[in-house]
Formats: sequence, C-alpha cells, structure tokens
Amino acid sequence: MHRYFRSALAVAAAGGLCLAGGAAALAAPAFGAPAPQHAQGGGTATPIKHLVVIFQENVSFDHYFGTYPHAANTDGNPFHALAATPSVNGLTPALLTSNPNSANPQRLTPAQALTCDQDHAYTAEQQAADAGLMDKFVEFTNNSDCSPPEFSAPGLVMDYYDGNTVTALWNYAQHYAMSDNFYDTEFGPSTPGALDLISGQTYGGTALNTAGQVVSDPSVIGSANSAGTGTVYSDGDPYYDGCSSHSGPTIAMTGQNIGDLLNAKGVTWGWFEGGFAPTSTTASGTPVCGSSHTNIGGAAVTDYIPHHEPFQYYKSTANPDHTPPASLAEVGRDGQANHQYDLSWFYKALDGGNLPAVSFLKAAAYQDGHAGYSDPIDEQHFLVKTIDAIQRSPYWRDTAIMITYDDSDGWYDHVMPPIINSSADPATDALNGPGVCGHGTPLGGHQDRCGYGQRLPFLLISPYARTDYVSGSLADQTSILAFIEDNWLGGERTGNSSFDNLAGSLDDMFSWDHPSLAPYLLNPVTGEPTR
Repeated sequence: MHRYFRSALAVAAAGGLCLAGGAAALAAPAFGAPAPQHAQGGGTATPIKHLVVIFQENVSFDHYFGTYPHAANTDGNPFHALAATPSVNGLTPALLTSNPNSANPQRLTPAQALTCDQDHAYTAEQQAADAGLMDKFVEFTNNSDCSPPEFSAPGLVMDYYDGNTVTALWNYAQHYAMSDNFYDTEFGPSTPGALDLISGQTYGGTALNTAGQVVSDPSVIGSANSAGTGTVYSDGDPYYDGCSSHSGPTIAMTGQNIGDLLNAKGVTWGWFEGGFAPTSTTASGTPVCGSSHTNIGGAAVTDYIPHHEPFQYYKSTANPDHTPPASLAEVGRDGQANHQYDLSWFYKALDGGNLPAVSFLKAAAYQDGHAGYSDPIDEQHFLVKTIDAIQRSPYWRDTAIMITYDDSDGWYDHVMPPIINSSADPATDALNGPGVCGHGTPLGGHQDRCGYGQRLPFLLISPYARTDYVSGSLADQTSILAFIEDNWLGGERTGNSSFDNLAGSLDDMFSWDHPSLAPYLLNPVTGEPTR
C-alpha cells in the first residue's frame, strides 16, 4: 500500500456462506488495514483534512449502476462514457433477458423516477438472496402496490435506472472513483445501516417507553437479554430525540460511536440533516420538526425522519431539543447543539470558513433518494448543489466526499454478498433456511447482525480520487468509519465486536501523488457538466 498507510494484515472473519444449488462456497475474506501512523505535523494520516459523507437512502448497486457505463440515450439527459471507461460487475445480457428471478430487469425512464418503496426488512432481504441464488426478489421484496404519481409495474423490484436518469452520479463516476464491491454492513433497513456507519455496532439497543422504562419490542430489538438489551435489526425512532414518534417504543443505544472518539481527540465533526431545525415547540417544550418540501410528484414530504439520525440514539451525542448552535463558531465543536445540526448549518459553515474535519450529511427526505417519497431526480438536485458548493470552496483542495446509501431498499442486485458475520435467530434469520444466516460464530456472540447485506453504490469525489476508476476491493459501510478512525484517530476502533474491526480499506481509490484541484461542476437539473 501507499506510504500513507501501513501494510494490510489479514484478519480472520466469520465462516463463509455455503451457497445452495452447487455454487462454490464463499471463503472467509481477508479484511482490514491496521492503524496508520499520523503524518508528522499534519494531524491526519493522509492529505485529507476534511471528509464529507453524504449518506443517502435505499438504493442497490444494480438499481443505479447495473448497466454502467452504457445508457440507452432514448430519453432523459444523454450520457456518453469516456473512452476506455472500465466496466463494472453489472447486469449482463443474460441477466437482462434470462434472469433467474421470475421477472427480468426492466429499464426505468426519467418519467418513472418516482416509484413504490420496496420491502427491505432484515428477513425479507435474506429470503430474496435465497442462499446465494439471488433469485427470490419478486417473491420476498417486491412491492408494486402504490398509486400514481408513483410508478408501479409487475416485478418492479428488479428494475433499474441508467445514466439518462442518474446522470450526475454516472458523470461523477467517470471523473472520480467508484466501487462495485461495496456492501450494506448488515441485511435490513435504514436504522441498522445508520448505526453501522457511526459505530459499526447494532448490538446494545433497548426499547423504552416515554417514561424511560424498558419494554419488550421484538419487532425492532432481536435476541434481547433479561435486561431488554439486544440487537437493532429494524427501524425504530431514537429515544433521545424530541421529534421522534412516541406512539410506540423508541430505542436507546449503549456503547461508543465515532462522535465520542472524535470528541476525545478534539477533532471537529457534525451530523447535518434536512429538517432538523424545529418549526415550533409544544406547550411542554417538545420540539416539532414540521418543515416539508414537495417532491416531483407534487406530494408534500416532511423533511426530518428521526430514525435516519443515528447520533440521536446515543445519550452522549444526542441533541434532544434540536437546539441550534449558539453561533457559527460552535459548529463542529462542543456546545449546546452537541454536534447535531440542521443541514443549513453545513452550508453556513462551508461559506463561513468553519467546516468541521468530519461532516455527515443527510438530505431532507424528499431529496434523499428513498423510493416512495423521494426519487433520483430530486436527489440529483441535492447532490449536485452540495458537491458544487464544496468544489467552489477553499476546502476542496484537501477534502474527500464519500457518497453511499443506508440500505438497498430491497431492490434487486445480482451479487451475493460475502457473509462475514453470521446469525442464527429462529425468529429473524432465513438466508440458508429457517433460522440460519451463514455458518460461523457471531461476532461478540450477538445474534441478528448477519452481513454483509446487499451491494450498494459508493463514490469517492476528491482531488485525490483516482480518475474514472472502479474499485473491486471488498468494502462496506464501516470502511468509511474505519477511514475516519485511521485518518484522525490513529486507528482506534469503537469496540471489540464492531464491524470496523473487519472493514476493508478504501485506499486503492485514492491517488495521493497526483491531486487534481480543478473542480468538476455539474448542472443540478441535467446532471451534465456546466463547462
């Protein structure tokens, strides 16, 4: 590896999954680069001084990049690949016309950008993967039951967009680096993905009522012990968030997250989410997060979704009342907002010369890409606006932008994920058969954390990103967490049974010796270059 990182050491992972149907067994992969030394005098192990993680919603790799770099160019914005663009592990002609599922993948047009939300539950995604055959998506994760203006069709779960709809993302992939071997850390929906991003850990959750009393809620907490603590494998709102729905139990997490580690080392950071700023408060002083925007289908969508904000599950990093920072100078530092901010504060910090070292961005719901209420066109507006602003700023020269997703939404992807951590919960697991997901010993003995889950898009945009590059190195959501830990914290990890201990490196996507400082600006409407 490059001088900015030490040589990788292989780490033994949980046993590989024995695939059904005579397919070869997946061997346990090698993981993880050990902690790099900090660069002398720089405070970071690499030239990256600012990281912006744009964490979007519910897209599988094949759903956005299945035919990359080949677009139909029959509608929407045209896309033409650069010469010698590398191919990806995508949808082959055989998969498009003779797919092992009960429906073939169909191309979605820009006019079909707003679609039904698919089933992306922990168990359903395992059943769709069908012990590695990847042939039961229609039976287990398909949802075609929605009304106009959302588009629906039989076998919708199999369908995909190309560069005529997700134009900006395909153009960014052309000029920077992407991965076609990047995975959801675990099977399942948004909350586990968000927790893995910041802690590598979904064990340690407890369901609580409004009085703070432990309650049994097996729909969100799996394999709970006698104290009610278990694994978060489904969506539930955070206990430490005044804007959470308290019509049912909420979730409190224990353990460390990356915010705790960054605070201990004095590294500036923040989570910035659309709609986090309250629109009012109740008579008892509870915040009301009521701001909304209209998506391309004309539906008003509430901006803030509490279970997408992972730091609000932890008492140490929560901002229960959604208190804004006292001033711009507080952003990224300890203060009354406790590092949790409305998205507007990111742009203020960027323009005001106070960008934190590590920033996590979550779009307002209508722009986060989640089918059912968002779409790739509204999402593109957010992505391009934000990336253009960063590239125009003085921070661009030492910044890395990482774009990925919290889960796959259950959308079809043809690649069986490597099972690096198994689980055997008879109530939830179903990959190999009832109650079985993989064959190894679960990390830390914690059930309901089977993964990796579905394959997701991942893009790296930076002056230091390799150009028009597709990485095949195995990585997952916690590879982002490990990059932060390696770059700013000397390789400290959040916990002994956390997935960041196994995370593959993103280092091959960087080209440290040849930074390209020229910005690559796109039009947020067309996704095409502005120059």
